[in-house]
Amino acid sequence: MEKELLQDIENEVLDFIRRIVITDKQEGHLDRSAFMILRQLTILGPVGVTTLAEQLNLDSSTISRQAAALADKGYVDKKPKLDDKRAFFYSITTTGADILSENKQRRLDGLEIALRDWSVEECATFATLLKKYNESINMEKKM
Repeated sequence: MEKELLQDIENEVLDFIRRIVITDKQEGHLDRSAFMILRQLTILGPVGVTTLAEQLNLDSSTISRQAAALADKGYVDKKPKLDDKRAFFYSITTTGADILSENKQRRLDGLEIALRDWSVEECATFATLLKKYNESINMEKKM
């Protein structure tokens, strides 16, 4: 691939990330890690740190630290595993589900505003290409 094209892609990805970080820092917004953990708990149900770490491609110590912070805020429950009292399951609380839902709606509202002048076809193409990009990155991390 041409170096200039790669530089253009890198610049756009960095700008995309910068905008997400700025949004995450606004009052009342969950940071990315909290949003991702709560979303995964909604999808998976009660799970342990290892499962969350695998699903999010992060190490267990990072997930443990982030999940503990969410438990302190009342967004997740931490319960010991019945067969191993040293290990824990995390599950999303009603408060956590509510804050996740509010944040997700805020993100969707922002996307709707940003993409209001795009055609359905352009949105579909963007979603397809973004998914392909994310899948490529995820495959690289697994190698």
